[in-house]
Amino acid sequence: MTGLRDQKKQATRKTLREAALRLALERGPENVRVDDIAEAAGVSPRTYNNYFSSREQAIVAAVTAEREARIAAAVVARPADTGLADAVLEALVEQYTDPGEHHRDALLLITTRPALRAAFADTTNALELPLADAIVQRLGDIPPQTAHVLAASVTAAVRIALQRWLQPSTAGGLVVPSGSLTDLLRAALAPLAPALDAAEAQARIK
Repeated sequence: MTGLRDQKKQATRKTLREAALRLALERGPENVRVDDIAEAAGVSPRTYNNYFSSREQAIVAAVTAEREARIAAAVVARPADTGLADAVLEALVEQYTDPGEHHRDALLLITTRPALRAAFADTTNALELPLADAIVQRLGDIPPQTAHVLAASVTAAVRIALQRWLQPSTAGGLVVPSGSLTDLLRAALAPLAPALDAAEAQARIK
């Protein structure tokens, strides 16, 4: 019974975020109300508020949904001879820099609207717990607190990289993201590599 309830909730969340993105692309996000999204998804505004706290959160979720789970899975799946620091970096770059063909227009929309940029950066918070679990799975014998500290540090670094990337620069009259997101992620994560390496070395000793 619980499984069916969870499936229904996930389906409703997906319907809401897809409706939000569709309407935002059609009308512009500033012309979309929560009531419009709820109506398009076939639910009440009250139901909408059970899933998302704003229209921006729903729009951004259409691009970022389940990304934290994919990152965690990618960290675990990296070859055993890949160091933890490299495994984390590769997983993050892969998931953040390849939105998929059908999300390119959505990402352009997000990067050109201040409220959507802020909501996009805030989605990094959901990464911490799945990443901590992935670090435990990858290293095995590591204190959970250490894994959480490492994951929280990585999450903060990703947020900083995204915030820098989403600080708009003007080129030819167009507002565009600043610099390469891959380079910004690498630079933000570089100071954490020694800590990740140390945790990995300690786990191997045990």
